[in-house]
Amino acid sequence: MLKHLLYSFSLLLLASPTALAEPIDNNLNTANINAHALQGQVTSVSQFSDIQPTDWAFIALQSLVERYGCIAGYPNSTYRGNRALTRYEFAAGLSACLDHINELIATSTSELVNKEDLAVLQKLQTDFATELATLQGRINNLEARTNTLEQQQFSTTTRLNAQIITAVSDTFGNKVGGTKDETNPFLATRGRLNLESSFTGKDLLRVRLEFGNFANNNGSSQVAAATGTGMTRLNFDFDSNNTLFVPHVRYYFPVSDSLSFVVGPTGIGYTDISTTVTPPTIADDGNGVPSLFGSYSPIFRRGGGGAAANWNITQDLVLSLGYLASSPNTPSAKNGLFDGGYNALAHLAYYGQQGAIGVAYSHGYSPGGVVDLTGGTGSVLATSPFGNSIATANSIVGMQGYYRFSPNFQVHAWGGYIWATAKNSGFSDISNGRGGTDSLFVNSGDNANAWFGAIGMSFPDVGGKGNLPGIIFGLPPRVAHSDVRQEGDNAYHIEAFYRWRLNNNISVTPGFWVILNPENNRNNDTQQYVGVVRTTFDF
Repeated sequence: MLKHLLYSFSLLLLASPTALAEPIDNNLNTANINAHALQGQVTSVSQFSDIQPTDWAFIALQSLVERYGCIAGYPNSTYRGNRALTRYEFAAGLSACLDHINELIATSTSELVNKEDLAVLQKLQTDFATELATLQGRINNLEARTNTLEQQQFSTTTRLNAQIITAVSDTFGNKVGGTKDETNPFLATRGRLNLESSFTGKDLLRVRLEFGNFANNNGSSQVAAATGTGMTRLNFDFDSNNTLFVPHVRYYFPVSDSLSFVVGPTGIGYTDISTTVTPPTIADDGNGVPSLFGSYSPIFRRGGGGAAANWNITQDLVLSLGYLASSPNTPSAKNGLFDGGYNALAHLAYYGQQGAIGVAYSHGYSPGGVVDLTGGTGSVLATSPFGNSIATANSIVGMQGYYRFSPNFQVHAWGGYIWATAKNSGFSDISNGRGGTDSLFVNSGDNANAWFGAIGMSFPDVGGKGNLPGIIFGLPPRVAHSDVRQEGDNAYHIEAFYRWRLNNNISVTPGFWVILNPENNRNNDTQQYVGVVRTTFDF
């Protein structure tokens, strides 16, 4: 009996010495064999869908399956007898069969095994001693590594991912309202460490730690301060004077297949509620467009703390609704969830196979002292059309979208219009577009309107997989009508960049853009140039 068992098993597994040396599917290792054996045990050879009575090894396989229960199949009821075999697989199969033989010996009579059978068994064990020892060593190593992982793992529910950006940058051209270039080349860094936890497998809690040194001593952008306009700002020029702090806490959780919520006490932006409807990575600080204005529509540059809901009306149509308070964690007067600055968003977006399009409406209120209608992307006057000291209500409507013509060519665009209303009266310092201010009287109810737009083309994988060259032409926010002061000229943003992907974790992006008529005023130095070389580490 034992001799017949070993003969049948050897006949199946040792079809030829060549087969033992051939490579196999990398996805099938010893652990997989054991998993398949546990899941695919069969009691009859007829349960194998790919075994026929005409197969040359049918009798041997039938004997091993039906007489000895020594062969297990795959979960999809196949045996895969024609696939090449490695010595590791043979060792694993032989080991499993020997375990079953030991059970037969322990539960059967002494006549079951004779000396001849034991000699055959001993020879097989000797021939495959190396493979059995190697297999045992791999198992022991796996157990040791598993124990180490269990003891030293960071968390069972939390993972860490990070992005470190370093950039060398400089601007060229006279400062707005000035007669010389006041900038020098500089090197700065921004780092973000995201701790992401899931408690149900579908939700996501993200706590961000951040540090950076892209700003000057008063907290404003180094580039904007040196050039006199926010139109030259980098997309990643945020700052904490290299002090590590927590600027962002966000919790996402679904309540059904079509409805999900986002809540957070700080650092939640429209981009955390909805998408910017731009091609993948275009809006990424570290791997997308280097300029602040060129990254995505200014309508999405709103932030604070609050809650939002996303409703998948259909698989391709999504409605996002959100409310963000500027200072939700401050209980003093003119602050808190409902008595201070706020922004509310409604965004309807349609996603197709080749692209997407969205229509967004944002309404907000900015108390005096913290007015910023353009997210720092426009002229000083467009950012605070009545001066920073006048409380301002605003409504913005915007459309944005992109279309992928081919795997290597895509176009994206956005545009929007801003309505602003002064909410109190008084004298206010209002930008004159030349780097200075005039003190003008503002009446409560005065109105101002501004508009903006951009179009860009990008070429994924051109020059190498993961690379992304692109160009952008845009009109930064400009006050076209105002009861107090409007801008007579248009500024133009022209940008080119090339993201060079070194590997999955490192990219280098040289970028260059020019601003014509900075601050929407042709009386300024006609052109401002910005150059940057950004290196991004993702891990």
